[in-house]
Amino acid sequence: MFAVGCTQKLPRPDLGSRYNHAAKYHGPERNPVIVIPGILGSKLVDENGTLIWGAFSGGSANPSRDEVARKMGLPMAHGVPLSELQDTLRHDGALDRAKLSVFGLPVESKAYAQILSTLGVGGYRDQQLAESGAVDYGSDHYTCYQFAYDWRRDNVENARLLYRFMKDRRAYVQQRQAEEFGGKPEDYEVTFDVVAHSMGGLVLRYMMRYGDQDLPADGSTPEVTWAGADMVDKAVLVGTPNAGTPKALMDLTRGVKFSPFHGAYTPALLSSMPSIYQLLPRDRHRSVALPNSQDSLFDPEVWQRYGWGLVDPNRDDQLKVLLPDLPDAAARAKVARDHLNKCLVRASAFHAALDQQATLPEGLRMSLFLGDGQSTVTHVDVSDSGGLSEIRTTEGDGTVPRYSVMFDNREGQDLGDQWTPYVPAPVAWDDINILFAEHLGLTSDSTFSNNLLFYLLDEE
Repeated sequence: MFAVGCTQKLPRPDLGSRYNHAAKYHGPERNPVIVIPGILGSKLVDENGTLIWGAFSGGSANPSRDEVARKMGLPMAHGVPLSELQDTLRHDGALDRAKLSVFGLPVESKAYAQILSTLGVGGYRDQQLAESGAVDYGSDHYTCYQFAYDWRRDNVENARLLYRFMKDRRAYVQQRQAEEFGGKPEDYEVTFDVVAHSMGGLVLRYMMRYGDQDLPADGSTPEVTWAGADMVDKAVLVGTPNAGTPKALMDLTRGVKFSPFHGAYTPALLSSMPSIYQLLPRDRHRSVALPNSQDSLFDPEVWQRYGWGLVDPNRDDQLKVLLPDLPDAAARAKVARDHLNKCLVRASAFHAALDQQATLPEGLRMSLFLGDGQSTVTHVDVSDSGGLSEIRTTEGDGTVPRYSVMFDNREGQDLGDQWTPYVPAPVAWDDINILFAEHLGLTSDSTFSNNLLFYLLDEE
């Protein structure tokens, strides 16, 4: 009888009933919410409105077709800054329904749908759904927003867009509150609660620290101003790879095939995207074992030596698809090397900016949700010829290692190093919530939903 009782499925709480009263309150004291998806989490469409990323059936855009691969890959040009390499794709909201795995960061669109569903229980109303006509909220649709973005691009670029997005939404909410409750818009000090999934948490963290500030051109680390934190009250990060993942390296060098309906997304195509390099692990955590321990994963010469990604000498056929206007393999290789250098330099600088120790400004609270209990690849071995093999797994959410989400800097210490009993991290988390759930299931876990709503609605 005891064994039967222990294996019974626990009942899910009635969150709608529990938070019904709080959900009906829409006074100016209640913060609006912004939801930020992670990598792969926003749909991408071309200039004709054709969905290039976000559909995975037999009739969807197939990267094995050269014209689709060219649209999906970011432009590359020698000597041109990454920020100026623009194309015609644009984001078009969060994914509706898809389940796939890439960059070591699987994405299920229901992760974002589930967050919005949970927020709906809490009385939050998503503006994008309201304006599309999908849901009629009446006039009450200024309490929740999605920040969709082009996840292929540099995370700093998207953080700066997030800063402008939040400033615009704050002005809009101030105007609406003045109309509803009286007074002038400037009378209302609007701040947001932000729920960021996976890579979206990195975008949020940079925005809070630096606002609209770009990385300095001279390679130095920017000054932490907390300019974006002025607009944030509570920051909730869900499964964010704060210390990166070695799977990013594996997919940059091997490519990915999402479904039987698609051809592969080639290493060259994926390697055109700066954001993926920014998911690489830090050298100090030693999760990628290079033959020469003094080498850095962010040194272009290391990539050249092992023929990884864009500089693989056997991948000119892939580069030719992405760079059809260049006359020969030598010209394409020159552009590829230049693009790789820019992406690695940018990734290293992005990491340095996020890793600076800085005291949180008064009033900003940061909450973390992480998955545990799942076997998760944390260490990759590199052979003398550059081949990769998984050599160790530890616990995490099956995608992101536990240490990475917490940003536990004890990872990689030798046994002889001085070990510290508490988690040393460049982020002072106010609380860490550990769920026995995998990456895709974090946001559908009832414990996540219950704690998120309590955090947003009941906790002062």
